[in-house]
This record gives sequence, C-alpha cells and structure tokens, in this order.
Amino acid sequence: MRLTRDGRSEDQAENQAANRETLTSSDGTFSFGGVAPGAFQLTVTSEGFATQLLSGTVHSGETDTLPPVTLILAAASTSVRVVAPQWEVAEDEIKTQEKQRLLGVIPNFYVSYIPDAAPLDAKQKFELAWRSTIDPITFALTGALAGIEQADNTFSGYGQGAQGYGKRFGAAYADTVSGTFIGGAILPSLLRQDPRYFYKGRGSVRSRVFYAIANSVICKGDNQRWEPNYSGVLGSLAGGAISNLYYPASDRSGVALTFENTGIGIGETAVTNIFQEFVVRKLTPSLRHNPAKNNSPAEP
Repeated sequence: MRLTRDGRSEDQAENQAANRETLTSSDGTFSFGGVAPGAFQLTVTSEGFATQLLSGTVHSGETDTLPPVTLILAAASTSVRVVAPQWEVAEDEIKTQEKQRLLGVIPNFYVSYIPDAAPLDAKQKFELAWRSTIDPITFALTGALAGIEQADNTFSGYGQGAQGYGKRFGAAYADTVSGTFIGGAILPSLLRQDPRYFYKGRGSVRSRVFYAIANSVICKGDNQRWEPNYSGVLGSLAGGAISNLYYPASDRSGVALTFENTGIGIGETAVTNIFQEFVVRKLTPSLRHNPAKNNSPAEP
C-alpha cells in the first residue's frame, strides 16, 4: 500500500515527504495514522494482480474508512512458437528436390535451391540415394551408355551380343549405385556431411564460378559449416576400387589409375557445378515456374 498526498495543496517537497507505505495484515486490513488533512491517493499493489488506485479527501480529526478493495489478475501475455522437427523440414525439402528434373525429364535430386536447407539425417541420405538409383531415367541413361560402349567395343573382355551388353549394363549400373550410395549416403552419414550442391544464384559471374569450382572439394557439414568434402573424394576412390571386382581383368585400373580417375572426377564435378549454377535452373520447369523459391547466397 502506498498513500500519496495530492501536491495541489502542498509543495512538491512536502508531498514527497508525505508519501507513506504499509503492508496489509493477514486478513487484508490496513491503516495509516496521523495523515495530514487534504486530498490523498491510495495505490494498492500485489504481485500478479493489476494495480488499483483510489483517491479521496480526509479532514482534520476525521477517520476515513475506505470500501473493500478487490484486486483482479493482471493481464498476461503468452507467446507460443511452434517449430517443426528438423527431420520433418528436411523431408518436405527432399520432396521438392525430387521434382527437380532437367528439361522435365533428367533427375536433378542432389541440388538444393534453399541455401539454409535443413541437414539430412542418415535415413534421408539413404532414401535420396535409393530414389536416385531406381529412377527410370537412371536405367535408361545406363542402358544408353552400355549401348555406346558396346558399339565402341569398350571393355572388350565382355564380348559382344546380348551377353556382352548385359555385362556392360550391369557394370555401368554398379558404378552408378556404388558411387551414389558410398559418396552420397554411407560416407556422408558416417562423416556427417551433406552430399548436395547448394545453388548460389547471386553475385558476380566470377564469384559464382569460383563458388561452383570450390564446391567440388568442399561441402556443408550437418552442422551447416563448410568443410573439406571427404565424402565425395573418398567415395570416388572407393568406387574405383570396387569396380575392379567386376570389370574385365584387362580393363581393371591399378591404384595409380584409380587416383588419377578420382582427380578427373573432381574436375568433372567442378564443371557440372558450373553447369548447375548457370544453366540447369533455367531448364528445370518446376523451378522456372516458382520464382518465389529462396535464392539467397550460400557462401562457402
């Protein structure tokens, strides 16, 4: 409780001196003794309740009894922020990625046009790899590659005819599966790295070219920080080593050639990234028709 004298009848110093405070008893009663005559204002406060103000005038020799004071609960403001689980956000973003097809046909699942996309968990990395390897276009492109190899008699140890074509198709598809799963799911899960390319889309041509090239040897970790792309490099090496199990003996590459092919693969990735940065988006209908897609820079 605070009793304040109205300053209209006394100067400010006297008014401040007349301010008095007290606490109510257990039954809620209170009193102020020796109050100087004149106008007063009573302020009633309690934690969690709205402040009440009462005013009146007390005359000389008068005892003034105030009516009961009822406090009401103070207005409370509560804000609730609902945030979807990280895996759920990533799942929605993957569904969008799986609609990305160059010219509306060729899968382009491993590119994110959201620079701050939610990191994938291990299960999602494997699901993305599986979705990519079983896509009908993947089988069609593998079949076309096997046909070209047969026409050029590449890997002559496989022979010709249907049997030779089948072996070439199997080897080419095994390359795709091992490369996708090792470099895009197994190692990224173990090393906690994101196998996707994050489209930059802004800045000068020079900065975007350097960004695309850099992304052949660096990647985002699941912690959203840029780091060396161990998954991609080791995945290429592992894929080359595994291919020695099913290619003809005369066409198997040694350790030196495996490292050489890995270096060539890194260069090919850099070129592919540049192609992604400047061409693919324009040739992807689902993106061209969605100008609201987040295009913020994703600097390494």
